[in-house]
Amino acid sequence: MSASRRTSRSAQGVQVYDDFAHHPTAIEVTLAALRSRGPGRILAVLEPRSNTMRMGTMAGQLADSLRDADHCFVYARPDLKWDAHGVLGPLGARLTVRDRLDALVQDIRSASKSGDRILVMSNGDFGGIHGKLLAALKSSG
Repeated sequence: MSASRRTSRSAQGVQVYDDFAHHPTAIEVTLAALRSRGPGRILAVLEPRSNTMRMGTMAGQLADSLRDADHCFVYARPDLKWDAHGVLGPLGARLTVRDRLDALVQDIRSASKSGDRILVMSNGDFGGIHGKLLAALKSSG
């Protein structure tokens, strides 16, 4: 996992990681590192926040970089300049894209179960999603 920013907390048996991974190479390396830590599903949560990510400069590499995730949740920010459904379509049923953060949090909460690892990846605060996820998980128990 990247050393630049990493925090982890848990609720209802689900570990929630917050990591700075925000471009395809970092995403791939971070997922591989988490996968190497043992069994359990990995739910990847991505906010394409940097200028290059929002503009779609690396969009073509994203589906492949997310291959180690069991499910991918992507926040289609209002300023996203590419079609997340279309670009990430190769992930098939393992993909959920939402343009509302509250809907994304609820989808992740509904999909998660004890033993899962949720990996939140962004280069910003992602609308406080880390805390929102922990609160949603705690309220579901």
